[in-house]
Order: sequence, then C-alpha cells, then structure tokens
Amino acid sequence: MSIPNKFVLAAAMVGATFLSFDSVAQKAPAPAELPKSWHTMDLKTDGYVGISLKQAYQLVAGKKSKQVVIATIDSGIDTAQADIKPVLWVNTKEIPGNGIDDDKNGYIDDVHGWDFLGGPGGKCDFTETTEEVREYNRLKGKYLSVTTAPAGSEKEFAYWEKVKLQYDETVSKSTKELNDLQPAMNALMATSGYIKRALNLKTDGTFTVKDLAKIKSSNDTISRSVYVWQSVFEQEGGAADNAKVINDLSEYLAKLNNDVNPDLDARKRIVGDDPNVQDGKPYGNNILKFEDASHGTGVAGLIGAARNNNYGINGVADNVRIMAIKAVPNGDEYDKDIANAIRYAVDNGARVINMSFGKKLSPHKEWVDAAFKYAASKDVLLVQASGNDNQDVDAKPEFPNDIFADGSGTDADNVISVGASAAKLDENLAGSFSNYGKKNVDVFAPGVKVTSIDKDAEFNTADGTSFASPITVGVAALVLEYYPTLTAKQLKQVILESASPLNGTMVLKPGTKEKVDFTTLSKTGGIVNAYKALMIASKLKGERSI
Repeated sequence: MSIPNKFVLAAAMVGATFLSFDSVAQKAPAPAELPKSWHTMDLKTDGYVGISLKQAYQLVAGKKSKQVVIATIDSGIDTAQADIKPVLWVNTKEIPGNGIDDDKNGYIDDVHGWDFLGGPGGKCDFTETTEEVREYNRLKGKYLSVTTAPAGSEKEFAYWEKVKLQYDETVSKSTKELNDLQPAMNALMATSGYIKRALNLKTDGTFTVKDLAKIKSSNDTISRSVYVWQSVFEQEGGAADNAKVINDLSEYLAKLNNDVNPDLDARKRIVGDDPNVQDGKPYGNNILKFEDASHGTGVAGLIGAARNNNYGINGVADNVRIMAIKAVPNGDEYDKDIANAIRYAVDNGARVINMSFGKKLSPHKEWVDAAFKYAASKDVLLVQASGNDNQDVDAKPEFPNDIFADGSGTDADNVISVGASAAKLDENLAGSFSNYGKKNVDVFAPGVKVTSIDKDAEFNTADGTSFASPITVGVAALVLEYYPTLTAKQLKQVILESASPLNGTMVLKPGTKEKVDFTTLSKTGGIVNAYKALMIASKLKGERSI
C-alpha cells in the first residue's frame, strides 16, 4: 500500500520547530479548512474542482436506480461503522456463523467478503514488508555472490539484478526515513503530553487544532508544543486529533522498520500457505476488521457511505452494496492474494472493483494478469490508484497494471488508473505525491485532503490516489445504477470522456517545481465528473444483457 510522504515532510518541520525554537512561538495562523465534502462540489457553482455530484443527482431525480455490487480489495473494513453497515454486501447463500461453507465456494462464512491475509484462530498477517525485500531474501542465497548469470538461469538472474537494485533503494530510503522520523515521533509524544496537561486532559485524552486556541500560557515549552501541533494539524487538515496523527506515524514507522528488519516468517506462521504457489487450496478467514481497517473503511465510505442519514459523510453512489475483501497489509500485497481477490469479487457478482494499492515489483504478474483478463471476460471494471510516489509510470511502472507480461495487451478495456487532484484550479491542482503518465494514467480525481469515514466512528482527512480511485468507482457505480446495460468497456469510455481536458492549466509536475500543462499528466488530461458521466451515458446504447 503506497503512503504519501507527508510524514517525511512533517519530520523536518517538527524537529526544527521543537528542537531549535529559541523564543516564545507566535501561534501559526489557522489553516483555511476545505469543506468536508469538497470532492463532491462543482467548480462553477462552488469554486472547488470536485465531481459535480449535486448536479448529477439533479439530472437523475425521479428516475429508478438498480442496485450495484462494488468490491473493495483493501485493508479490510469496519462492518459495524454506521455509514457502512447499511450498504454492506451480503452473501445470501451463506448462513452466518455456522462454520460451514454453505455455498461451497471454498470460503466458510464469507457473509460480507473474505480476508486473504487471515489465518487459523482469528489471526491476520496485516504487517508485511515490501515485495523487493521478500524477493531479495528469497533469491540472495542463489545469486548474492554471483556476478554473472549461471547457465540456464539468465532470465532469473536478470530479475535478481532488478530486485537487488530496488531492494537497495528501498532499504536505504527506509533507513533514512526511520532516522528522520523517530525524533519527530519523540517530539510529538512529548509535546502531546505537555498540551494534555495544559488542557487538563487525561493521559489518553485527545485534542484537535481548535483545542489549541484554548491554551493561554506564557510558558516556553507549552508555546513550543502548541506551535508544533498547529503546524502538524495544518499539514493534516480536517478534524484530525493527536491520537490519529501519532497512530498514523506509528504505523508508518512499523512499515519502514519491516523493510529494514523484516519478519519473513509472518506469512507462513499466520496464514500458513505458500504465497509463491498458486495451488487453488482455500486459505484465509472471514474476519474483515483488524486494527489496520482504517484505509479500507475510508475507501468504502467514499464509494457508498449511506447518504442523507445525518451521520458521517455521503458516499458518491446511493444504491450500492460493498463487498469487502481484505488482501492489502501495511506493506506490499502478495500477487497470489490479489489474483484470488479479483476472482472472488468477480465470481460473487461485483460489477466494479476498487484497487487502492500498488508496489514496485510483481514476481507473479502472470497470475494477476490472468485475473485481470478473467474480470474482462466477465465484464467487470477494475479501477486502481496510480500510486503516491510522484513518478512517471510511463517510464517506471507501478504494479499491478494492464501492460500484460505475455505481450497480449498494453491498455485493457476494463481497467482505469487514477491520479490525485486537489481542490483548487491553480498550480497545485495535481497532487504533489501523485503518480502520473500520459499513457498509463487515465484520469485524475479528487485525492488531496479528502475526508471520509474511519473505523470506530471516526473521520479521516487524507491525501492519496487511494482516495481518488474510490471516488472514481463511486461515479462508475452511480452511472451503472441508472444505465445497467453498459459494459465495462463502455463504462470506462464514459468515465474517461467525463474528464474534459484542462488545456492551458499550468500546474506543478508532482514532486518538482517544474510547471507543465495538466493535460500532459494523464491520458484524458482531465478530472472525473459525475454530472458529465451521466450525460454521456444517457446517449449510449448499452451492450450488456441483464
């Protein structure tokens, strides 16, 4: 699972602010908060580059919709979340809790989905390392001391050289980030304690940026602490509290540590299968919520959180059922799990699958490619996050992708790759972290400071193509509700055509200070729009039999 580098940026800020703050800090100005639902708004009427959702619903007012099943392959889901519970997919062929595979699909009690990271005893392998670390350790005994390819092993040796190069880069980066971020974590923990005492909070109490305004103190340490947390909250945006910030950073530190000091036996110990063998044997369990379920819950919420219930947020689509498939750990996903997750979703009736994950290597790409093709054969649309490494994926691919290893295709009719855009039509429109590519990123969608629900009745404002992708899926689902005879190919066409090219809009190329035309960053050069998508769909003759 790719994570934006906000922590790396925050580290220098926190360290410099707290460790070298020589006088009483002046309070930072409160950041201008975006509307919680800016991603749904309209540029012309609201001033935000959202998806024009209000206008979309006005267009279909009074029309009947058909329920659509959407699958999320992610980190799991909080099935008790009030915004998600009413829209969960239910496998009606399964009797809940009886310990029997009633529908004989190989998955026992898969009532709302399946956990491909699960194991016996209700366990889950949710903390993993990166693929290059796993592959390096798998192959190093054979090739580490070899400088030229052994006879008959030329192909694998070439792969090993690629693995080692990526491994060295990853471990070096993770080591540096650990060294940079641990002092920031220490500073956050210390300053959090000072602020809690100033606010008379208990040790497990939480505070937000609004609480900082209540602190009236001339004490240097308190003033420094307030300044640090004002700066951090400005980076976070939304209604983040100190516990959320510290928890997110703690998870990221665990991810980095697992690159440098990997637990290479976790999969075997917890799940019990061999991820390098696709033998068709069932594995996993039906538990969808573990402590890492925040990401998947937020993704599901953007797609279809119950609308107009005076709680949480409104999902993009209003008549969906969300099938939750857990296959993405805090680390890199396994190709075997992704291939099986796609097939599970397809076989259980999903029309669209959201895939907010990605990695640098794919040792069993042929398995995932075959699953992509299987989805195509069953007329299922795959929507994936392009990734958060501000890189040109035309030059350096992210996996999975639809450039098939067997050479059979380079742009599947049923696959959409999505970059992340910001709220304002200015030079920062392209998310600074977002991957891009004129050939291999299809569209952009809101993904900067987007607010969704979180597990345990919380909210989360985050950056990431991980959020841009489900917003696009929500639009696709909304279109299918009203035009169910559209094929996956037609649906892709509708989504891409809804993203009108923003010719002449000069933006900062992600990760640089270079100005480029926004249209150079994706195939369409535009941002997904629900209103335009419905307009386009209304003029198409559906080619699918239902």
